[in-house]
Amino acid sequence: MNSASTHAYDHARTTPRALATEAVHAGRDDLARQGLHAPPIDLSTTYPSYDSRGEAARIDAFAGDGAQPEGPPIYGRLGNPTVARFETALARLEGTESAVAFASGMAALSAVLLVRASMGLRHVVAVRPLYGCSDHLLTAGLLGTEVTWVDPAGVADALRPDTGLVLVESPANPTLAEIDLRALAHACGSVPLLADNTFATPVLQRPVEQGARLVLHSATKYLGGHGDVMAGVVACDEEFAGRLRQVRFATGGVLHPLAGYLLLRGLSTLPVRVRAASATAAELVRRLAADPRVARVHYPRIGGAMIAFEVHGDPHDVIAAVRLITPAVSLGSVDTLIQHPASISHRIVEEADRRGAGVSDRLLRMSVGLEDIEDLWADLDGALGDRFAGTPGERITAEAAAR
Repeated sequence: MNSASTHAYDHARTTPRALATEAVHAGRDDLARQGLHAPPIDLSTTYPSYDSRGEAARIDAFAGDGAQPEGPPIYGRLGNPTVARFETALARLEGTESAVAFASGMAALSAVLLVRASMGLRHVVAVRPLYGCSDHLLTAGLLGTEVTWVDPAGVADALRPDTGLVLVESPANPTLAEIDLRALAHACGSVPLLADNTFATPVLQRPVEQGARLVLHSATKYLGGHGDVMAGVVACDEEFAGRLRQVRFATGGVLHPLAGYLLLRGLSTLPVRVRAASATAAELVRRLAADPRVARVHYPRIGGAMIAFEVHGDPHDVIAAVRLITPAVSLGSVDTLIQHPASISHRIVEEADRRGAGVSDRLLRMSVGLEDIEDLWADLDGALGDRFAGTPGERITAEAAAR
C-alpha cells in the first residue's frame, strides 16, 4: 500500500461514517488508489522471503502478543490479506478495535474459551437459551470448562474468582428472548461479557456500545447472507484479538481466503438485506399472531428477520407441507428457511434444559428471506391448512406486542 492509499485508508478508519457506508467501503478503502475495484483474493498458503532473520523476528513478535505481523504475509495460518479485509470491515461495523475470523462460529467460540482457560479462568456463566451446539460445548465440558447456567438476574451471584466469561445470546436462538445487555455488562464487573449477535447483526444492535467486551457471530448466517459460506468471527479489542490469533495459529481454525472474500462481499448488502427481510418478518408476525391455528408468536422488540411460533397441531406437518419456504437448518440467507428446533438445532440439548429455556416441542423457527410477503404467506397458510384450527392462545409475546 503506497503512502497516498495509506492516507486514504487511515482517514476512512478515523472518520465516522454511517453503517450503510461502512458496509460498502470498510475493508476496501485502499482499492481505488491501487487501481482496483473488487478486492483481490490471495490464495497463497505460504509466502517467499529471503530474509530468514527478519522472519524469525516477526514470528517471535507474534508469539509475544499475537499482533498481526508487519510487512508481507508469512504463512496462511498466521493471517491472510483477503481474510484481513473482512476482519477490518466487521470490526468497523461492530465498533471494535479488531476482529478475528475463524472457520466456523463454533471454532470462534472455542477459541474464546481456550483463551480464557489458558489464563486459568475455566468457569463460564451462561444464560439459556443459546444455540444448541454452544449449549452442548459448555455443558459437556469438551474444552475443560465448567458452566453455571443462570437467569440474567443471577449473573452477579454466580461469578467466581475463576470465572473467565459470561456468555449470552440476544435475541436468543430459537426463542428470540432478549436481554438487557447494558445491565448485564454492569453485573459482570471485570469479567468479559460475550454477546452472540448472530441474529441481530450490527444493523440492529452493537453490543460493545452496551458494555460487552466480545461480540460473536456465526458469519455463516447474515454476514455471508447467501447460504454458501461457513465462518465465525469475534469482534473485540486488540489485546483480546492478539490472544485469539495465537489460538487460531496453534489450533488451525483458519478461514479460507475465498470464504473471506465472500463474507466481505456479503457485508456490502447486509443493511439492505436485514432491513428488507425485517419488514417482511414484522408483517408475517402480525398475520401469525391473528391466526387461530397459531398458539403463540415470538418476536423481539429489536425487530429482525427471525420469527418463532408455536402451533396447535403437529409442527412436523408444517415442515413437511411447505413448498416455497425451505425446510432446513441455519438462517440468515436470502431465501426463507424453517426448522423444528427440538428436532434439529437444539436436539443436542437435554430435553429438560431445552424445555426449561422455552424451547417447546411445538416451536418452529423461521428465518425470513427476501421473497415477496404474499408468496411467503400463501405458503405458510397452505402448510398450516385446516389441521391446526384451535382456540387462540397467547397470540404474541410481550416483545412482539411492543412492536
